[in-house]
Amino acid sequence: MNKISGKMVHFFTCVLLLTLAQLVIADERVLEAQDIVRQSDKQMRGESSYSVATMNIIRPDWTRSMTMKSWTKGQDLSLVLVTAPAKDKGSASLKRFKEMWNWIPSIERVIKIAPSMLSQSWMGSDFTNDDLINQSSIVVDYDHQIVGQETVDGDNSYIIDALAKPDAPVVWNKVRLWISTTSFLQRRVEFYDEFDELVNTLETSEIKSLGGRMLATKMAMIPADKPGQRTEFITHEAQFNFAIDDSFFSQQQMKALRD
Repeated sequence: MNKISGKMVHFFTCVLLLTLAQLVIADERVLEAQDIVRQSDKQMRGESSYSVATMNIIRPDWTRSMTMKSWTKGQDLSLVLVTAPAKDKGSASLKRFKEMWNWIPSIERVIKIAPSMLSQSWMGSDFTNDDLINQSSIVVDYDHQIVGQETVDGDNSYIIDALAKPDAPVVWNKVRLWISTTSFLQRRVEFYDEFDELVNTLETSEIKSLGGRMLATKMAMIPADKPGQRTEFITHEAQFNFAIDDSFFSQQQMKALRD
């Protein structure tokens, strides 16, 4: 009995140590995934950013383009100004912390964006209000897990599942990211709804140096259920980590900005 008991104790001790080791590895993988996503987010926007871009809305039987300028500061302040075409010129979108607004110059009216409108299209594109204005924090609002690695456009990438935290104010229930193991750029992103069905896929390409850092200067948002439809977002200029006051991100500034 003593020999059997000793063997049983030894067996259960080994099982316990193996379980603890697995838990430690799991915790390390979670921390690693969070660090990768945090570094990716930092790579894309820095402490502050300014960019000039063209958006091409592509449909099976027509295409529409617009140009815009955008400013961000941290994760709480952003401002987007449409500079062309003429009929949309001067339209602007503003985010200050948890509140968002659109300025429509043709009717001289500010429209507040309710949380229920975050999943709606921005300016008729395949990007949502959340994608372009709110930019829900993929770092803060989601839990992360590495699920593998894969090559995307010749770039070895981590595959990370980001799962929305309970009660997080986000549009997507799950986001799957392919993040470069070298540059930490997002090379592909899949967006899933609450039923775990794929809604949109973001593909990035044309990696170039802009504003002193490497960026994917072309992004294409592709709906899963609308063949022949996509929206391309092409960045021409970018600057990062410059001084900009919080007061710049105001309704007054949103209405006063010009090309």
